[in-house]
Amino acid sequence: MGRYLGRRLIELIPVFFGVLLVVFAIAHLTPGDPALVMLGERATPQAIQRLRDDLGLDQPLHIQFLRYMGRVMRGDLGESIQSDERVVVELGQRFPATVELTVAAMLIASLVGMLTGAIAAARQNSWFDGTSMVVALFGFSMPIFWLGIMMILLFAATLGWFPISGRLDFTIDLARRTNLYVVDGLISGNWAAVGSALRHLVLPAVTLSTVPLAIIARMTRSSLLEVLRQDYVRTARAKGVAEARVVTRHALRNAAIPVVTVIGLNVGSLLGGAILTETIFAWPGVGRLIVDAIFARDYPLVQGAVLFIALIFVVVNLLVDLSYAYLDPRIRYG
Repeated sequence: MGRYLGRRLIELIPVFFGVLLVVFAIAHLTPGDPALVMLGERATPQAIQRLRDDLGLDQPLHIQFLRYMGRVMRGDLGESIQSDERVVVELGQRFPATVELTVAAMLIASLVGMLTGAIAAARQNSWFDGTSMVVALFGFSMPIFWLGIMMILLFAATLGWFPISGRLDFTIDLARRTNLYVVDGLISGNWAAVGSALRHLVLPAVTLSTVPLAIIARMTRSSLLEVLRQDYVRTARAKGVAEARVVTRHALRNAAIPVVTVIGLNVGSLLGGAILTETIFAWPGVGRLIVDAIFARDYPLVQGAVLFIALIFVVVNLLVDLSYAYLDPRIRYG
């Protein structure tokens, strides 16, 4: 395992270098003066020249890239043009909101999706199988922005069951330690804050879980159907093992590898910022931060966010690969 992990970490070096090169090209190879693009056409010549000096734009491209790579290696992603705040700080402030939303959405998607797929596989060609797969296809095909708007109109504006936007009621004070509002509420014993945070979380989490839920349900069904045809499953049935135990104990774990892969990819994607969902529900996460930075032409913030997302994908994919050995004892890393 240690040798495999070391090899994987070494293989990530060229990947990270390629991401750095692409991110660098976003600002430096676009048409026009990057400083003018960042500051806008109304910027004074002095401000433009000062930004060019700060970014080292008067240097050759390869020197600029080496300087940029050196700053990134030191953990310096630059400063936001809008707020003059360090990009690392901006991302650190917004990331907990995205984590909270991602965890809630993936819990819904994983639990409901795997349960639905397992029941559909165990009852192949039944009415539940057909109905659930049609619903899953419908959920996979539904545009997220349309679903989010419909959820707001029905459950927030019409029925008034849930808040329209934000993470917490303005009337509630919460001691923020982790910036995960549900966790902070539990730590401080502020049950009003926990309830408010959960109510604000329902609509965006359900909306965000729709597509992953549909994919997980279909993947679980197809993978489980293949496993249920194996000889060891027939042997377990011949021994008189209950069907529920055959599915949950013997088949589901062996069918879990492709499902875990799908879950891992979706977790990486959502942790990178669910742009549409966070924008619709005014959720102050990384996705909305990126949208605001793009509209404001805040290139340092966009560059830092892209690097951050790439790092998340790399880490999540590595964890998914390492989980295969736990799910299937036949897999050995060496």
